Amino acid sequence: MGRAVAAAAEASPNMTIGAQMNRHDPIALGECDAVIDFSQAEATEAICAACVEARKPLIIGTTGQASAQRDAMTKAAERIPIVLAANFSVGVNTLFWLTRKAAALLGEDFDLEIVEMHHRLKKDAPSGTAKRLAEILGEVRGLAGKNDVVHGRVGQTGERPAKQIGLHAIRAGDVIGEHTVIFAGAGERLELTHKASSRDTFALGALRAARWLIEQPPGLYSMENVLGL
Repeated sequence: MGRAVAAAAEASPNMTIGAQMNRHDPIALGECDAVIDFSQAEATEAICAACVEARKPLIIGTTGQASAQRDAMTKAAERIPIVLAANFSVGVNTLFWLTRKAAALLGEDFDLEIVEMHHRLKKDAPSGTAKRLAEILGEVRGLAGKNDVVHGRVGQTGERPAKQIGLHAIRAGDVIGEHTVIFAGAGERLELTHKASSRDTFALGALRAARWLIEQPPGLYSMENVLGL
């Protein structure tokens, strides 16, 4: 993703890369208007601290943060504007919006399942995008407990509870990213699917977020805020 963002920025007529850092490099922000992070969750706290010190808006596309790292982002957002997104694709964020609408319209008679697929090298599961989809479904249905989301099923699981969200992660090949939300009712099924064929869509979304964020006050924003959804 870092290479994709760099390539997209170089191709943009009104953007210049101020500095690039790889894993284990010291954090040196250089002359820039915003910082884009697609690194490792373990680096989140240090990157947030550096951006707060330099007063730089921060775009975070890294997923898998622990509670302490999420707390660091929340605290940093009191001082600088931050866009935190599990997925910067315009299509995926439209999927978030459609998922919320469909869950509200279809009601509680439809069972909820999420299936996501990514390349075999992805380190975390389920994906941040799948987690966000589950959060949206939980918000609409009033399901907030950990027991309301089941990660795969095995053995004698018994009848499926009505108040449950199924979440299933597939890791194989070089799949960039696929997410499907299934609403299954009596005699009918609605599926909302997004498939990414290139990382360019995420890179372009991150640059779009950067352009938007530099005009915003401190706060923690989502890509849905960027798109006005």
